[in-house]
Amino acid sequence: MTTLLQTRHALTALAFGLAAATAQANIQITEFQYNGNGDGDTQGRTSEFVELTNLGTTSVDFSGWSFDDVSRTPGAFSLTALGIVAAGESVVIAEGTADAFRSAWNLGASVKVAGGNAQNFGRSDEINVYDAANNLVDRLTYGDVTFPGTVRASAFS
Repeated sequence: MTTLLQTRHALTALAFGLAAATAQANIQITEFQYNGNGDGDTQGRTSEFVELTNLGTTSVDFSGWSFDDVSRTPGAFSLTALGIVAAGESVVIAEGTADAFRSAWNLGASVKVAGGNAQNFGRSDEINVYDAANNLVDRLTYGDVTFPGTVRASAFS
């Protein structure tokens, strides 16, 4: 026969289990710029970049994570250099070097930037983010010609 104390313990364990199950990572593409004009030109524009933000409630280890554009190929550009991304933290994938990107945007060394991305974006393209198991985490398909009325993100952010 189950006692009241045993029932309380079981309910408490169930509540903690449900709370743990709801705590999760949620990595999303939150900003991008294509067709940049170099790292820090006279108008303050920079090279192409993608910003990812952990909108979840737990940290995410980016070891083995990757990024690709329209070819949809996991592993094309490694995101391992971004390390552990805390809940609420944003990180950047940049065409130029990490140091040049930070300098152009007046960012401190603590801002995580994976520089050297050679996958150039076009006016109509796609951004794909994959986890360490090569599962698609987020995708952004854009195009100001393909989707009339959308804002051009060329050399502006």
